[in-house]
Amino acid sequence: MELRIDLDYNQILGLIHQLPKREIERLTYTLQSEISLKKSSNDLQEMILKAPTWTDLELDDYNKARLHINKSRIA
Repeated sequence: MELRIDLDYNQILGLIHQLPKREIERLTYTLQSEISLKKSSNDLQEMILKAPTWTDLELDDYNKARLHINKSRIA
């Protein structure tokens, strides 16, 4: 079963003001937690997208060095 109610911002705000102080604090904590999670997720995505990348030459050099290190461990 699904119930949909269309409320505008002022109606929601009015309902929030009717809540007991403890419930308002709980709602505030919940909203802040969700905002924090979204912000940290966005920050991580932004950091990844702005991170430096290797050129093909740098990647090739890295792979050669890795191969050399792996061979020296076997010997």
